[in-house]
Amino acid sequence: MAAQKGKDLLLKLADGGSFVTVAGLRSKRLAFNSETVDITDADSAGRWRELLGGAGVQRASLSASGIFKDAASDEAMRSRFFGGTISSWQLLIPGFGTVAGPFQITALEYTGTHDGEVSFDVALESAGAITFEALP
Repeated sequence: MAAQKGKDLLLKLADGGSFVTVAGLRSKRLAFNSETVDITDADSAGRWRELLGGAGVQRASLSASGIFKDAASDEAMRSRFFGGTISSWQLLIPGFGTVAGPFQITALEYTGTHDGEVSFDVALESAGAITFEALP
């Protein structure tokens, strides 16, 4: 993957049959994690830890900050947060692919200064199977 502009990383929310960009994002972070299942016992060679492959819980975490593009995108995220709604989200990584799946908003913060715009920080946690589709 060649170097890409950070501003081209897009966060989108399912709206009916398509995905729409919800906001102008200034910073984004996507992390994948997998828990391990330790199966080490007294017969483990040299007392080295042994793990059970494919048994751990996997998850994806997404955090972003930015400025809402309009009142509708603000309301869409706010209502999903207060409702505890699990929605389909998509993250487009230019030159690489698309990560998509169900996420729940776990944190939504608003910030602003007296001489600037209101911005937000949002955290999303996966709530089901995540897919990855590589770009051709």
